[in-house]
Parts: sequence; C-alpha cells; structure tokens
Amino acid sequence: MMSALATQEPTGGIAGWAVDLMDQLGAPGAGLAVALENLFPPLPSEVILPLAGFAASRGDMGLVAAIVFTTLGSVVGALALYGVGAVLGRDRTRALAGRIPLVKLEDVDKAEDWFNRHGSKAVLIGRVVPVVRSLISVPAGVERMRLPLFIALTAIGSLVWNSALIIAGYLLGEQWTVVQSSIGIFQWVVLAAAVGAVVWFVVAKLRARRSTSEKVK
Repeated sequence: MMSALATQEPTGGIAGWAVDLMDQLGAPGAGLAVALENLFPPLPSEVILPLAGFAASRGDMGLVAAIVFTTLGSVVGALALYGVGAVLGRDRTRALAGRIPLVKLEDVDKAEDWFNRHGSKAVLIGRVVPVVRSLISVPAGVERMRLPLFIALTAIGSLVWNSALIIAGYLLGEQWTVVQSSIGIFQWVVLAAAVGAVVWFVVAKLRARRSTSEKVK
C-alpha cells in the first residue's frame, strides 16, 4: 500500500528512506528508523520524528503508536551501544568509533565527559542533546551502569524527546519541516523540561528524607 506520505514527501536521502520504512511497516518502521539513528548518530531524529508525526496526522499510523514504537526503538538502539561499551571497554570502543564514517572521536569524548560530569543524570538529560543523545550510551556501558536504571532513564528521556518532535510534526502537518529548522528552540524547551524534572525529583527526595528524619527524632 502506497501512503499519501510517500507521494508528497521526498523519496531520496534520509527523509525518503524514513518514508519508505514508515510506508511499509507503519509505526514499527518509525521505531526501526529511530533504533538505527541511535546506532548511527549522523542519522537525524530531527527528520525522522517529525515525519512520523506527519504520517500520524495523515492517518498512516496512530499518534500513540508512533510515540511508543519510536521510544522502544530508542531504548533498543541505546542498549546496543551500551553493550558495545560494556564488551569492548573505552579504548577499543574509541578505536572502533574512529573507523565509522561520519562519527567523530571528539563526539565520543564529549559524551564521555558529559557522563563523567553528570553521572546517571547524563543518560536522562543527554537524550535531548545533539550527538550526546546517542553516544551517551557508550560511557554508560563502559562504566557498567546498572542496567535497569539505564533502561528506565533512557526510556524517560527518549519518551520526552520523541513525543515533543512527533507531536510537533503531527500538529504542523505538511509544514513538518518547520520542526527541523526550529530544532534549537524545541531542544532547549525539552532540555529545560528534563532538567526541571530532575530538580523536582531531587527536591522531593530530600524533603522525604528530611521528613523521615524529623519523625525519627
């Protein structure tokens, strides 16, 4: 079945490739595209996710299904990179990254530095930072971050990012490309929301701990 999406949007390049996957597989195709985007950072989610939203607006897939499958794809792709870091270690992972076209060692080092400075929070907040969004999984694997925590933070961060771009594409319809050109604004809004969520969580924990201490006294 040929969808309206495929007939009105580019048939070449990354956009065309994403359109083909979504046209053939629907929401699971969007999830597959996002999983590959995690494995190959040069593939931009800034194109794939708004396109999925546009497809949902045309009825080619459900909006909720698009969000669920792309978030699942994000987690699967992140787990693959986590496994690479855990199995190969830092030095061999950097050597491998240096052989992958369009992947820069500086980006790998940036993700590692981000993780070292922010710890587990880096996995959550890093999901809305370009390049770091994908590569943050590698140092998490190298450091053998607890897998349940890694999966939970990855799922939450990816859900926020994916939902923002998919819903934007859904609301904009045929003007979905506006998302790509305005991604800086979207990114800062989502980043602020993620940071706010982390701050709220920490404050809530501290208040709960203080309340428990007062009761004990």
